[in-house]
Amino acid sequence: MKQRPSPVLVAILTLSVLLRIIVALYLGNEVDAPPLLTDQRSYHALGVRLLEGHGFSFDRNWYPFTVADTPTSHWSFLYSLLVAGVYSLFGPYPLAMRLVQAIVGGLLLPWMVYRLAATLFSGSSRKDEEQSKTIALVAAFVSVIHGYFVLYAATLMTETLFLITLLWSLERGLTFSHRLDAGESLRSLWPLGLTLGLSLGLATLVRQSILPWVPVLMVYLLALGWRKAQLRAAVVTLGLVGLILVAFVVPWTVRNYLVYDDFLLLNSNAGYAMYSAQHPLHGTRFHEFGAAPIPEEWWGRSEPELDRDLMQLGIQFILDDPGRYLRLSLSRVRAFIEFWPTPDTTLLHNVGRIGSTGLLLPFLIYGLVLAFRRAGFVRRNALLFLFAVFYTVLHLLTWAMVRYRLPVEAALVPLAALSIAELIRRVRPGLALQAR
Repeated sequence: MKQRPSPVLVAILTLSVLLRIIVALYLGNEVDAPPLLTDQRSYHALGVRLLEGHGFSFDRNWYPFTVADTPTSHWSFLYSLLVAGVYSLFGPYPLAMRLVQAIVGGLLLPWMVYRLAATLFSGSSRKDEEQSKTIALVAAFVSVIHGYFVLYAATLMTETLFLITLLWSLERGLTFSHRLDAGESLRSLWPLGLTLGLSLGLATLVRQSILPWVPVLMVYLLALGWRKAQLRAAVVTLGLVGLILVAFVVPWTVRNYLVYDDFLLLNSNAGYAMYSAQHPLHGTRFHEFGAAPIPEEWWGRSEPELDRDLMQLGIQFILDDPGRYLRLSLSRVRAFIEFWPTPDTTLLHNVGRIGSTGLLLPFLIYGLVLAFRRAGFVRRNALLFLFAVFYTVLHLLTWAMVRYRLPVEAALVPLAALSIAELIRRVRPGLALQAR
């Protein structure tokens, strides 16, 4: 008999969609709403240009280095196509994309948080499963009311879809690690390779910044397979993951070669990010909205060439003054963790910070304490903590801002839910929410 969905989860997902639709309607049809989220201009423009048959290009010189009416690879191909697809159905109205994404994000983000939490706290007994389900419901609810998750679901930016696909890949990776830990055979593992590869492929096409994490994930799972005498199963399954990921990326690599007659793996934004984030204009204090212009004489060069040369120049900034780079990287800690109101941003963003991380942080800290106190929990779920540390360090060493923290925050929401569930259990002992 097919199990019916939990009425509580249905109510949580319904609330999630409604909140995000309200914000989408509030932001309306203006591209630059809310202020400061200027990537919306690019995705709106690309959606319109694709719809008009001009391909991935702009009708004027565009940030950071795209010449008018020339092909670009700087922005997410997949997200640009999604915007164009929505515009083809409803017309080139930002509100249409906001509403579609509000519904999709409102359903899938809490659902992925729910699945991730259920995987983290899963156990062998019926009592463990009930406790896991309760914590997963709390985690889903937290993701519903998280201010920034609500806000970004209604913007023309990649944040929400990236969070969904990233959380899916983490849940699949954790399930894979749990099964390796339990000594399961290749027959039960290889289907996981299909979904893990699919989730990583989609996440990569939404935002290629996940790519540095992929080899870390692979090495961790291979090492776990070796320790559990399941190396062959791990190698075969991860080989399948790699093939699927390559299948997602290669068509765009071929497209880039046909367009530029030069190699560019996917997007042309890594080099500029490294260049701009380490540029001397920052001094020793990072300005997250301080985008450095490229050298004037470099305008008009092909994007693969610019990507390589800007990466090299960014690295040269580091080598020229390692001390300044160290102090600059340390200053990015503030840009990454900032959850307090500041005068240099809008009221909406300040409210979003306080209504998300500001509320979540005490519960997250307590949840981390509870997690480390539970025998075997951190070891069993080490992949989650490894991701949180790696992704944080990656952005501290390159480009940090509040929205780049959201993937880490989303991954750790289940720990905040653990602490909330524990506090409820103490108030109402009969609920017995203590997780494995």
